[in-house]
Amino acid sequence: MNGIEISKAYFEEYGLPMLSEQFPDILGYIAAGIMGSGSECLGFDDELSRDHDYEAGFCIFLPGEDIIDRRTAFLMERAYSKLPREFMGINRPLMMPAGGQRRGVMRTGEFFLDRTGTSDGILSVDSWFGIPEQSLLECVNGEIFFDGYGEVSEIRERLQYYPDDIMKKKLAGELMIMAQSGQYNYKRCIDHGEEAAAQLAVFSFVKSAMSAVFMLNRRYMPFYKWSFRALRSLPRLALLAELFEYLITTDNSQDLRKEKYDVIEAVASDISDELMEQKLSKAVCSDLEKHASSINDSIEDPGIRNMHILAAVR
Repeated sequence: MNGIEISKAYFEEYGLPMLSEQFPDILGYIAAGIMGSGSECLGFDDELSRDHDYEAGFCIFLPGEDIIDRRTAFLMERAYSKLPREFMGINRPLMMPAGGQRRGVMRTGEFFLDRTGTSDGILSVDSWFGIPEQSLLECVNGEIFFDGYGEVSEIRERLQYYPDDIMKKKLAGELMIMAQSGQYNYKRCIDHGEEAAAQLAVFSFVKSAMSAVFMLNRRYMPFYKWSFRALRSLPRLALLAELFEYLITTDNSQDLRKEKYDVIEAVASDISDELMEQKLSKAVCSDLEKHASSINDSIEDPGIRNMHILAAVR
């Protein structure tokens, strides 16, 4: 069982009975589940993951103090702390995880405020562009087991993925970087004898290409250490993971230069085909700069469309 399944089993065996018996009058205002930071919220946890900051627990989300007061929240925290510390061979750590509380009782608004700068998930254009992608992912990953009030589910739905114009601006920017770093600058760096700079161009190309693939799947890209694993599980373009790995783990020796450039062009071609299949771009070619311009031109909001093409790239 992965962490989400373990958390759900723990909630059903101990959490829901505790809430039903001790807090029946406010059960309709409570949400419970697992989301936020930690590999278990992505379903990626394994035995190695469980050596730190790992527990068989769940999150209890409460609305504001106007609905559930501080005293009740405190009593619920005490009730949660008294739940069994061991479940399925997993012990709850005595120390708080690095970065703060991950499980237990928390206010819904504070959870989303910490990750997005707003308690209700209503974001401005600047916020959509500026919030780290993994922070947005922490708002929608995992699973909500119970939501009597509906507030958590509503905010999660609001943040499920970038609005179309935001996604297009970000995608156009990443495609432009791919064109500059991979289709143009990699070969120029090689021709100048700058092998280290060529490898930086490769890294830039792969980073932007991975971001583009996640966007073409309408999925947030997780923190870098989980990005390849998540990429391999995507329904579209998952096989590009092998090409990305090849590009960043090989050198730029004389024997590999042409092959690496051909791989870059193959990636560009596959992504171009996907852009055309999804009718995101009107360009009919594998020139990523032309696709970037076409996608940017299709943005409906003139304020977003007229921003610099790299405005949404972080």
